[in-house]
Amino acid sequence: MTGASFSVRSADEAMQRDRLGLQLTAANGEAARAFDDAVWAYVGFSREPGVPLKRALQADPAMPMALCLQGYFMHLMGLPALLAKARSAHASLESNPGLNPRERAHAAALGAWCEGELERCCEILDGILREQPRDFLALKLANYLYFYLGDAANVRDGPARALPHWDQSTPGYGHLLALHAFGLEECGDYAAAERAGRRATEINPADPWAVHAVAHVMEMQERSTEGVLWIETLAPHWDTANFFRYHLWWHLALMHWGAGRFDEALRLYDARVWGEGSNENLSLCNDISLLARLELAGVDVGGRWDAVAKVVREQSGSSVLAFADAHYALALGSAPAAVGSATSHGTTARVHDMIGRAVCEGVVAWRGKDYRRATELLTPVRKDLWKLGGSHAQRDLFVLILLDSALQIGDQTLARTLLTERAILRPDGRLPAQFTVAKE
Repeated sequence: MTGASFSVRSADEAMQRDRLGLQLTAANGEAARAFDDAVWAYVGFSREPGVPLKRALQADPAMPMALCLQGYFMHLMGLPALLAKARSAHASLESNPGLNPRERAHAAALGAWCEGELERCCEILDGILREQPRDFLALKLANYLYFYLGDAANVRDGPARALPHWDQSTPGYGHLLALHAFGLEECGDYAAAERAGRRATEINPADPWAVHAVAHVMEMQERSTEGVLWIETLAPHWDTANFFRYHLWWHLALMHWGAGRFDEALRLYDARVWGEGSNENLSLCNDISLLARLELAGVDVGGRWDAVAKVVREQSGSSVLAFADAHYALALGSAPAAVGSATSHGTTARVHDMIGRAVCEGVVAWRGKDYRRATELLTPVRKDLWKLGGSHAQRDLFVLILLDSALQIGDQTLARTLLTERAILRPDGRLPAQFTVAKE
């Protein structure tokens, strides 16, 4: 986004304002403008949001919100090796007595995240939004965390609470609609989600989150022909985005998978989904999820698992998200060491205790063709899969693995139960031919 305006209250106070009118403590206007550009580069899925952030910190190495954003970015990259840098940014903020109330709250949110307490981080961010409903950084971060907490209601309601404070002339309005659209979809309000997502795309066809929200609606409604056209038509706009573009290519491959075009899904995996050398956790989950679905459809994926597992092994020494760990277990064929409570902490450790460990062990059993063990592990936790976080479409993988395991051991009663439960959100849900379930 461009066209930001800033005003200096006084040389002594060094107070600036961002494009939405929020106060920033900064040594100069250059730092404030660069920070604002970094926020909107993040919101808009720019490939290089770190470039304007670096400019901000060069102009003012002690700028509170720039340090907060630096810490947030370390967490968002999903790499355990970067957690020390997030903690370092937080330590710099703790030693600064001159933070304004919003900056202090952001510092506290970053601190909670560094401790792995994602629920507390969300509570603090929501508190910021009650005072500053146009704080898009707080809004988007809370939306991200609620998503990985499996809290679909708050994924929807956070943007809904902000909407009365925006209008079409307010910077970021299209991005806000896109956030709301996806929350509506995850709560099953597909018609409202599609309206909001299409409107957001009209405002900004380069917003991949808006394209993504509508793609999710079409996925859940099994509208694969429309979905392919929707994603491909807008690809020239959204394919300029950061790593999230791989996720939209994953959605396109998923559309083909759902329509039984497995060869095309595999071709897209090779050409678009697998990002050689990428170690970002969402990209890895895309890769792992698509390979597993192709195997469920009887496709021989050859040595592709080895390439993914190599990247996973390089970063699985500590746990960032239970959702990612469950996918990593599939790639490794063994539960990551990070799944143990000794190497995870806070929210993620609690999720592993409740469900994550059982899911990891269950998918490992499935890959090892121990279908009875997979069924024993996954059946009791299937209603709690939402606690892993992620979307309905993403978590459907674990339901499919359980369904396949039930069929492999001849448990038709469980298979029928799973199909009935799956149909609540996907009434027209199609499956590969080998998922043949006998009628009662």
